[in-house]
Amino acid sequence: MVSSSLSSKRYTYIHESGSETRRGAIDIHHVIINRSRSTGYARLMGLAFFLVILGVSMYSFIEKDNPVRTLSWSCLLSGFFVVIQSRKLVKKESVIIMPTFGIQIETQYLSGKTVSRFIPIDKILKPMLVECVTPVTCYWSLSLFLRGEEQLTLVFKELRPSLKMLVPIWKALCTVISTDQSEIITEEKHVVSG
Repeated sequence: MVSSSLSSKRYTYIHESGSETRRGAIDIHHVIINRSRSTGYARLMGLAFFLVILGVSMYSFIEKDNPVRTLSWSCLLSGFFVVIQSRKLVKKESVIIMPTFGIQIETQYLSGKTVSRFIPIDKILKPMLVECVTPVTCYWSLSLFLRGEEQLTLVFKELRPSLKMLVPIWKALCTVISTDQSEIITEEKHVVSG
């Protein structure tokens, strides 16, 4: 069941909340790219066609050889590049928050491959919204400050959603982390005093 959603030109944010029995147990946030599969594959086929034409023309200028062999090698090479590029195209990234266990970060690619990373709740010190500045652009990123690690961990490694989409995820993470840390502090006080 979708409880809220936001949409921009590039991304769609969906916040899922389950049934009444599951509410509060799992909090799921998705950021989905708004392009269709056909658009991604059309770009890849355009790239493949360009590589075939480039390979044939380069080979014909360099060496006068059998054009059928040249065309077959060019097709094989361009097919290889298409396969490599299709593995890099991201379909969506998700953050699954389980208050008692931790968070799971999932990246789903157009090829069907899914990469997941689980971070235990006691390892997360603080979720942070960070403004990233490069020589070309400026964007917001959601990062986690983890216990025992020197660098921040990016929640969205491939996508760059807008600040409007990051704030609800950040608030959900802050809610889970603050309640968990207050419980740990309370338990530590009881252990020290008892």
